[in-house]
Amino acid sequence: MFDTKFVIVLREDLAVWQKLNVTAFLTSGIVGAKPDLIGEAYRDATGNVYNALSVQPVIVLSAGPDLLRTILARTLQREVRTSLYIEEMFATGHDAANRAVFADFAPDTANIVGLALNADKKIADKIIKGAKLHS
Repeated sequence: MFDTKFVIVLREDLAVWQKLNVTAFLTSGIVGAKPDLIGEAYRDATGNVYNALSVQPVIVLSAGPDLLRTILARTLQREVRTSLYIEEMFATGHDAANRAVFADFAPDTANIVGLALNADKKIADKIIKGAKLHS
């Protein structure tokens, strides 16, 4: 049905509020980079209009810190642009502060808590190999 996969991989040891927060931020990054992932506005039976939603399912997986770093390396090797959230961003209060703390880390030193990607199915499957369905 879809040629691509929209995948989010979260660090398995996050608190529930952190998982939800990171998922929301990562989703916004993918949708911002790929606006064609958003469909048409929704209308209810009385004519009220609601925001459009993603046209394809979002798969949420979990992984440990080492696998997250491996998954990030795979995205970089394949030049698949990702959304990335690091642990230090939990302590900031706004976008500029997030970008500032993010800039302090390289891929091999970042404390990754989540990443998201939208890529060709076969490529996405190779990138996320080893991650498990989030439960």
